[in-house]
Amino acid sequence: MDDLRTGPDGIVRCGWVGDDAEYRRYHDEEWGRPLHGDRALFEKTSLEGFQAGLSWITILRKRPRFREVFAGFDPDVVAALADDDVERLMADAGIVRNRAKILATIGNARLVAAMQQGEFDALMWSFAPAPRAGAQRPRSFADVPAVTAASDALSTALRKTGFRFVGSTTMYALMQSAGMVDDHLVGCHRAV
Repeated sequence: MDDLRTGPDGIVRCGWVGDDAEYRRYHDEEWGRPLHGDRALFEKTSLEGFQAGLSWITILRKRPRFREVFAGFDPDVVAALADDDVERLMADAGIVRNRAKILATIGNARLVAAMQQGEFDALMWSFAPAPRAGAQRPRSFADVPAVTAASDALSTALRKTGFRFVGSTTMYALMQSAGMVDDHLVGCHRAV
């Protein structure tokens, strides 16, 4: 995979985008942009958990169905899902049918629903590293870490609270996608 890729529209992007139109849209409109809100971050946490062991494009393509079956990732609604709902979800080919991930999403929703409004957002963003003056933007994929001290700390804090499928690698991917860190490569049109 090339570190940078020029799309059919002539725009230079991070190379992980490849030639997929949905990946281009996601890269340009979502990835690396600051995302706030308990519900939005619960969705991101859930989808990153479902992604573990799979490609992100798989999750991105299934995201509309995930949003349908998980009530727009409303933590209160997801927290109320019962055993029969789990069985219904396990039968739905439109999502990733992994019992442990479905149960983790429901359990994580219960934890978010038990928090005060804005508390989950504040918790997540409290681990976003402060931008460092003079910090170098990554020049290649080799410069982008899979985990950091901040993602380790976020993962540990969430697991201590009872969250599941929130390992350090998963949390670093979330930090990238939710704009807590900006790993657009030098030369990408989004790198500013």
